[in-house]
Amino acid sequence: MSLSPRQECLVRLNAFLSPDAARRILGALSPAEALKAPPSELGQAAGISIQAAARLQEQALAFDLQGELQAAAQSGARLLDWEDPEYPDLLRSVPEAPLLLYVKGRLEGGPPLAFVGSRRPTPYGLRMACRLAGEAAQAGCVVVSGLARGIDTQAHRAALKAGGLTWAVLGSGLGRLYPPENELLAREIVAAGGALVSELPIRTPPLAGHFPRRNRIVSGLSWGTVVVEGESRSGSLITARLALEQGREVFAVPGPADSRLSDAPHLLIAQGAKLVRTMAEVWEELPAGCRPVRPPEAALGPRRLSPPLAEEQEKILRLLGPEALGLEELGQAAGIDLPRLSNILFQMELEDLVAPVPGQRYAKKENP
Repeated sequence: MSLSPRQECLVRLNAFLSPDAARRILGALSPAEALKAPPSELGQAAGISIQAAARLQEQALAFDLQGELQAAAQSGARLLDWEDPEYPDLLRSVPEAPLLLYVKGRLEGGPPLAFVGSRRPTPYGLRMACRLAGEAAQAGCVVVSGLARGIDTQAHRAALKAGGLTWAVLGSGLGRLYPPENELLAREIVAAGGALVSELPIRTPPLAGHFPRRNRIVSGLSWGTVVVEGESRSGSLITARLALEQGREVFAVPGPADSRLSDAPHLLIAQGAKLVRTMAEVWEELPAGCRPVRPPEAALGPRRLSPPLAEEQEKILRLLGPEALGLEELGQAAGIDLPRLSNILFQMELEDLVAPVPGQRYAKKENP
């Protein structure tokens, strides 16, 4: 992977500065000058102290650029800066648009629509996320979410099940995928024509402060954001607020009045977000160019295996019975190692034979 001098400067600045601070520097200094200018000039351009500017120069120049590029290439990622033609126009238009994107896969497809919600959803929340995201993907939209546990995972899986595209935005570097149990899902997203996206250097760990910044990319990539469950203080509300600040539509799925996971969507509805129960209520609020490119079917019919069920799948269904089992418990009972079991379960989800439930457990569908 070869970079121009400007791109090399961007990679170094992106590792230590906010996008706006980096743009201020590059608006006042050329890429060749940015990291070699006197700290007083650099500090004035970035709006930071001379001491902070000197520290920034030291860190940026010491950044292992070749190691970063090698790690990105090994993970299959490429770098897009905000002037690259492939950089999404919707995202480029938002405040604090990322300076760089690390992308694995393709940022192509129909109108993007975000789905966000609780990491510990109820069965109702999982059902609504699956229905709405699946219908959106089936209609030609790209389903955008954050690869987190719960609603995010369900939305990505529903898009894949519908034969559509989905983009996952990470709060870590693409070389430190989080959560780790979604590694198979991440591979499926890319294999199906979707993409993994992060603004963070390739080996960045999933620190708590990264996720609110990740949320602005989720909403910034999308024409609208659909909130499915969330508590009164949740990342879903942060994403919704960012979407509004970016001039995008916000939709909220109502829930049971006595559930704390209904607090976030109900608050949004009270503040003017569109209450939605079906995708038809979403389409009518989007600009004409963002509506379905093909009419969605009335419902997503379950996919069936054409050949007879494999022996391992039959064993798993017998073990599940009427109860949900955890991944490790199921693996021990079936005598299947966890990586292979995860793969089998994902395929069974696509075939509508099992369903994930909170706590990394799986249940047999009532009428597979």
